[in-house]
Amino acid sequence: MRVSTAFNRLLQIPGASVTDVAIGERDVEVTLRPHKRLLLCPCGKRLRAGYDRRRRRWRHLDLATHRLWLVYEIRRLNCPDCGVVTEQVPWSRPGARHTRDFEDTVLWLAARTDRTTVATLLRCAWETVTAIINRTVDELLDERRLGEIYRLGVDEICYRHPHKYLTIIGDHATGTVIDVQPGRGVDSLAAFYDRLTPDQRSDIEAVSMDGATAFRAATEAALPDAAICYDTFHVMQWTNRALDEVFSAAVATNRADFDMSSGQWRKARTALRTGAERLNPTRHDLVATITAQNHDIGTAWRLKEQLRDLFRIAHPARSPRRLRRWIQRARDSGIRPFEHLARRLEQHFDGIINTIKLGITNGLIEGINAKIRLINARGYGHHTAKSLTSMIYLMLGGISPKLPTTR
Repeated sequence: MRVSTAFNRLLQIPGASVTDVAIGERDVEVTLRPHKRLLLCPCGKRLRAGYDRRRRRWRHLDLATHRLWLVYEIRRLNCPDCGVVTEQVPWSRPGARHTRDFEDTVLWLAARTDRTTVATLLRCAWETVTAIINRTVDELLDERRLGEIYRLGVDEICYRHPHKYLTIIGDHATGTVIDVQPGRGVDSLAAFYDRLTPDQRSDIEAVSMDGATAFRAATEAALPDAAICYDTFHVMQWTNRALDEVFSAAVATNRADFDMSSGQWRKARTALRTGAERLNPTRHDLVATITAQNHDIGTAWRLKEQLRDLFRIAHPARSPRRLRRWIQRARDSGIRPFEHLARRLEQHFDGIINTIKLGITNGLIEGINAKIRLINARGYGHHTAKSLTSMIYLMLGGISPKLPTTR
């Protein structure tokens, strides 16, 4: 069996055959010849003639202890649309100096370990791994991800201090990240909405978010008919902070009634924050004692539990009336933190009702943010938004790179 025949069977290069093999001390060079005579432009057009050639090498997966290179005299062509460009070869992506198999292996490994490990395993530079991820992710991202979206989740995440933020947009239907924008202001979210066509914007029926004014302003301007849903977690976070203020003020004012150490104070604060149905007997007795000792704490804790019950109401159609009653009770309580909270909930009344009726929370995006923090930590931080964004798309954008051995 000839060497070229053996390498043809081993490598199975798509759209080409091996014509020559040169084996050196550290490298193996395999010369290729395409099966088709017509030249392929990166835009997809086929042309008959090119006007010059240049020898080019593409890094392929290693062959035992040797690095393997694919060699071909690539031709230039004059495309009526693109101008003078080099032809597109079937074994690599446009403009790449690595084969598709090599790049897909890089993507598969990068989604599971840090880049230094990938570079060491594949015997390439760390910067090469980064460049492959940035380039191939842009190609593999499916633009159809923007075609069938009707419920979105929006949140920001700090990826580098000081004050380096990304705005994350997720799809509630697929659970994937569909867009990442630098910053966290009105312009960041507006830039995403500007990418959508009028039909795509009209299809969006609901957007979940926290209480950020910037996200609300951008959404109201671009999607006037979409329902804005305020995340349950953030609403209860506001409520628990108001409860903390009441508890701290009561302890500071009536030290004789609350003779407790710092550890006991933290346990009491945690017990007050915990939902009533999740309290163990010890914490239940602690909450009962504290609420009985102080009227303000007892009233604030009951208001907190009533608001929690509102988000689990069996008949969502009754939620507007119940929320108005809760706001009125909080106003009439005479407890300043809850009076402020009542005004805040009144400002966000429609968004809270939309959350209850549609059953949409920002839990999806909060989970995505937790994964992004893990991605950032595993990479020991990312110096640029572009680098981190590519990793987010690779791992959370619905891209599923496969090893060449599993196809």
